[in-house]
Amino acid sequence: MRTATLVPYAYALPAVAIMGIGLFWPVVEAIGLSLFELRLGEAPGAGAWRGLGLFAEALADRSARASMLVTLGFAALAVATEMAVGVALALAMERTVRGMTALRTVFVLPMMIAPICVGLIWRYLFDTSYGWINAALRPFGLEQIWLADPTLAFMAMVVTDVWQFTPFVFIMALAGLQGLDRSLTEAAEIDGARGWQVILRIKLPLLAPILMITLLLRLIDALRGLEVIFVMTFGGPGLATELFSLHIYKTAFIGQRLGYASALSVVLLVVVSALSLALLTLSNPMRQARA
Repeated sequence: MRTATLVPYAYALPAVAIMGIGLFWPVVEAIGLSLFELRLGEAPGAGAWRGLGLFAEALADRSARASMLVTLGFAALAVATEMAVGVALALAMERTVRGMTALRTVFVLPMMIAPICVGLIWRYLFDTSYGWINAALRPFGLEQIWLADPTLAFMAMVVTDVWQFTPFVFIMALAGLQGLDRSLTEAAEIDGARGWQVILRIKLPLLAPILMITLLLRLIDALRGLEVIFVMTFGGPGLATELFSLHIYKTAFIGQRLGYASALSVVLLVVVSALSLALLTLSNPMRQARA
């Protein structure tokens, strides 16, 4: 009997071990590299020992703090918009009507495009001379130099992310809606609940665990974003669109300070982990799902 109990764990152990090594070994390596003033191309351990000095430098670095503020602002604005628009679209398309399948397919297409391609598409759309956005606004005298203005470039970055990842929220919310027990909404309607009352008092509370997990996944992804903004603006103008991941990239491959870049990576890991833990502690979606 004891052997039969251990068999499932024996089968799962290789996969768990491989995943554990893949997940945690890079973190251990990053922490180890962050203790040395290591230049790109040098062997590990060849740099001067800095201990926690690089972390102190990271906390005092004004450009690193500016990039972190840009990242937090971008993540808050983009993810909040994606959640609102994605859930609204899911509620609007919950019922099956003619042509809805094709429309749902169109909605999810942006999420299937490679991030590099997304960056190129929106870089050309926002181009001052021949971009389609300025071409549409030019007859009204509203054309702008989008990616050269700090505020407009930041908003362009948000719009691009919303366009690409709202479909993810839409899919998650729609799947949750289609899995709800219809007897609950029917009972509410029999009791006189209509329209927004059913949505606010029945559907959204029941969707809360799924929406919280969706929010957590999108927040983590937004905080570590790199590829799209790398292609669109490379962090410019100035530091207006320099996400923290891009700052780490520049530190490692342009400044060639691999040790300091590793310290910045650990800082980003701590920030993302702390925000994720706080969100899970406040909402505890898994407990709500079990309830």
